[in-house]
Amino acid sequence: MNITVPAQTGHVHVQLEASDKLHVLHPKSIIAYQGDPQNREDRFMDLAGMYRKKRWIRSMLSGPSEFIIGLPAGCSLETVQIGENSDLLFDFRHVIFFSEGMKLKSVVQKLKNAWITKEFVRMRFSGPGSLGIITAGDVKSIQLQPDRPLYVETGALVAYPEHASIQLSVYGNKLASQHMNVQWEIRGTGPVLIQTGSRDAELEEQLQNGGFIKRILREVLPFGGIYIK
Repeated sequence: MNITVPAQTGHVHVQLEASDKLHVLHPKSIIAYQGDPQNREDRFMDLAGMYRKKRWIRSMLSGPSEFIIGLPAGCSLETVQIGENSDLLFDFRHVIFFSEGMKLKSVVQKLKNAWITKEFVRMRFSGPGSLGIITAGDVKSIQLQPDRPLYVETGALVAYPEHASIQLSVYGNKLASQHMNVQWEIRGTGPVLIQTGSRDAELEEQLQNGGFIKRILREVLPFGGIYIK
């Protein structure tokens, strides 16, 4: 199996050998396909999958074949290799495909973690196999440390170890803590996967609307927002 993600484009090119099988959880994202028509088999998802993904159908594609998966604007795809004893819990919304032979298990979170993450169930995949993760920006892996907390913005966390300790928090001095989004404070061992796309609306606005002086003039001068572009 060969998965190619071209730089700065909104698609993924997947090539399957004769022995490969891939389960795609967003069938409508397949925008082009080349191969035997019988090599695609759509199936109904189980009830748990329907609830988490808000979808009824998943596709199993067999090789030899190749196809193109379209990605939403600003998103990228990372192929993560999952080992046999992986304990990572994934936000199922980020999973777009997984290879045949992988095992999926719905893990009911501890009440404390469920209250913090607003999710009672997360998915644990065990391999060996490949998992396709779709994210805003790229995927970054950070190693946890038991005695050194990792702070992650709540919307950026994609996966974390099952036995990690999680609580809501902020950090820094009083001014810093008042001007940041809520963070997840995570301790433990193993990797954490985060999506790196910026969610700073103010930063995006600054990049689109010019420099610091222009922004000040727009705010200070009468009708500055109209005349200063």
